[in-house]
Amino acid sequence: MLKQNENLTDRLLRGVLAEALFVVGYFWLAGAWQAVAYVLGAAMLITSVTGFCSLYLVMGVDTKKSFAAPRKYFITGLVAVLVVLPLAGSYASSFFSKKFFLEDFNYMNNYYKQALFNTGQEKRQESIDNYSQLVSAYAEFKDKYGKFRPVSLRRDKELTSDLIKVDNLIKDVETEVRSGDLKVAHTKLEEVRPLWQDIFKRNGYSMLAVALVDFHDSMEKMLDPASAGNAQGVQDAYADADSKLKAVEEEASDDEIKAIRKNLDQLLELAKGQANKDELAKQVAELKSSFVKVYLKRG
Repeated sequence: MLKQNENLTDRLLRGVLAEALFVVGYFWLAGAWQAVAYVLGAAMLITSVTGFCSLYLVMGVDTKKSFAAPRKYFITGLVAVLVVLPLAGSYASSFFSKKFFLEDFNYMNNYYKQALFNTGQEKRQESIDNYSQLVSAYAEFKDKYGKFRPVSLRRDKELTSDLIKVDNLIKDVETEVRSGDLKVAHTKLEEVRPLWQDIFKRNGYSMLAVALVDFHDSMEKMLDPASAGNAQGVQDAYADADSKLKAVEEEASDDEIKAIRKNLDQLLELAKGQANKDELAKQVAELKSSFVKVYLKRG
């Protein structure tokens, strides 16, 4: 039997690294990189459990001869490694991978909405500009999520085919957008919306979640000048935040959503009344609190 050459602190740190590699690999990586994370995680876990590292043997290293944390701290750390770290890491990773997906979607979808609006209004140059941006943004989105799947989308066997359908619908309207009938382009682009609604619905997303993320970005553009005491900046940013909050209100209009509306409008009124920096900062905190309360529960 091989002699152990790792002290308790060394073993604990290896266990922490193993858990981290497994969480990162599962939630954030794909393909070869995911395999690398799993292999390294398994190696760290095995050496943590056995207390033996073959690389140490080759290098002539033995950390058992150096200082190690007392056993009572090792037990506490072991509990953290086995229970707290994977639970906390999994929750945070699931939450943020979903959040980042929605942010990427909203970034791309903003160009879609603008292209849809401008083709409906038969504005040629605006349609061309937004369509070109949509094609570029969607290509990046499709490439990223064609390879990497957030855990919330991992079981969706139809996602790949739906991404291709959206891609084909977007590409199919190029002639109409650039030189043809914009009304026809508008009608064709309308077919994209139900595809996304199906994707979100079957994967447990709500359109409220999409709208909340979209609103958050506009809300931050009000919060930054408010926190700096810039009343005019708050007023300038209100229209966009108001528009995005209306999209949220179309999905839900309960007391929690009304609290966001109340705090948003109150921030505007304070800015119009040239409130001081402290008053604006206090209202910023109220608005953030009401938004976070809804987003954590329903985003």
